[in-house]
Amino acid sequence: MALRRNLTIQRLQSAEAKHYLYSIAVRSFLSAPSSTAAAAAPELPPFDYDPKPYKGPLADEVFAKRKKFLGPSLFHYYQKPLNIVEGKMQYLFDESGKRYLDAFAGIVTVSCGHCHPEVLNAIVEQSKLLQHATTIYLHHAITDFAEALASKMPGNLKVVYFVNSGTEANELAMLMARLYSGNLGMIALRNAYHGGSAGTIGLTALNTWKYPIPQGEINHVMNPDPYHGTFGPDASQYAKEVQDHIDYGTPGRVAGFIAETIQGVGGAVELAPGYLKLVYEMVRKAGGVCIADEVQTGFGRTGSHYWGFETQGVIPDIVTMAKGIGNGLPLGAVVTTPEIANVLAQKIQFNTFGGNPVCSAGGHAVLRVLDKEKRQNHCADIGSHLIGRLNDLQQKHEIIGNVRGRGLMVGIELVTDRKEKTPAKAETAVLFEKLRELGVLVGKGGLHGNVFRIKPPMCFSKDDADFLVDALDYAMSKL
Repeated sequence: MALRRNLTIQRLQSAEAKHYLYSIAVRSFLSAPSSTAAAAAPELPPFDYDPKPYKGPLADEVFAKRKKFLGPSLFHYYQKPLNIVEGKMQYLFDESGKRYLDAFAGIVTVSCGHCHPEVLNAIVEQSKLLQHATTIYLHHAITDFAEALASKMPGNLKVVYFVNSGTEANELAMLMARLYSGNLGMIALRNAYHGGSAGTIGLTALNTWKYPIPQGEINHVMNPDPYHGTFGPDASQYAKEVQDHIDYGTPGRVAGFIAETIQGVGGAVELAPGYLKLVYEMVRKAGGVCIADEVQTGFGRTGSHYWGFETQGVIPDIVTMAKGIGNGLPLGAVVTTPEIANVLAQKIQFNTFGGNPVCSAGGHAVLRVLDKEKRQNHCADIGSHLIGRLNDLQQKHEIIGNVRGRGLMVGIELVTDRKEKTPAKAETAVLFEKLRELGVLVGKGGLHGNVFRIKPPMCFSKDDADFLVDALDYAMSKL
């Protein structure tokens, strides 16, 4: 049997072989008999909500249509893709009515909670009056939202441009930086993700997300990663590399520098403390502007601060945001100073759907809900509890190499060797499937896909956190 399996694998191409082995591992793990002495599987916390009976097409039919009519670059989670048909606050429901704890929030997008009633009401009421007209006319929803958003920003960050996504926001920010500075060269970090458009793909620095096209005048400097980085948590050494790049790899002038405070797609990597303060000074001396990508870290998710950049004690020149700003609406924004914003007035800058009244009404409602429900403080409290429990779990399971993050933006890096920090790729895939079976949906990140990304809706409770950790413990105990 073993000989036949080896011959089969040799005949398969590399990607097919990996999938074949992965399928064997998952089937073996999920079908393994449980020990009678083993603890019972943890159960989801009670939730007083009954999903509506689903009468639509089932997963197989939906998946077949998707493969036929949608682009082949789309990927899906799990060996058998989930057909998610309903959501309520921090939970999702599939076609059978099974409930799942959504610990990934639609890729860090659902901030207030799935179908939050106040956000829904704002969207519905505005839709009844006016769905779209563009900014060539006046509408109070747009200006009211811009005013509310600007009130959340420090310093002179008071001018708002609305767009439809984080990618668009970062494209616009890069355009602003180049026009304002009069320079072309942009600096970004390795392991960063800033979008997948033809422009932002150059800012992104993970080969799994990059096509072989011209990247423009963009360079990537060493990532100040306290866990994997060459200099550990020493921010000054990483910052020195930025200055070296400016001195030796540019004309001495740059357009700008962009960074996430906690790298999202890269695996919830928080930058070395004090790094941005050092780098911002260097970049500004070289004529550049400093851009904070808050697409995932904004709106109180980190708990300690409303914006991720505040954890580094800096004020950027441009801030980009999306995802949680709309709780699921296609919405993004760029906030900058009047001086920088003015450079766009030399030509026409226009976005057809940017500032759409329905999205503006929904986004404004999100800000009100986050304040009213004190979600920033909630993220701090629940996040602290969650990280504490995960640190305890790390002492029990050797596969957990690193627990990191803050608030409800947490990463769990899985390794086969703690000293070498070798990615536990196969084990991560198996645990990923087991968590789904137990009713927990998490994300994956990092270049090797061996980091669990825990970034749930911000209504995630202490009971949810305990269930998640208990589910991880249960799954890891069976490896």
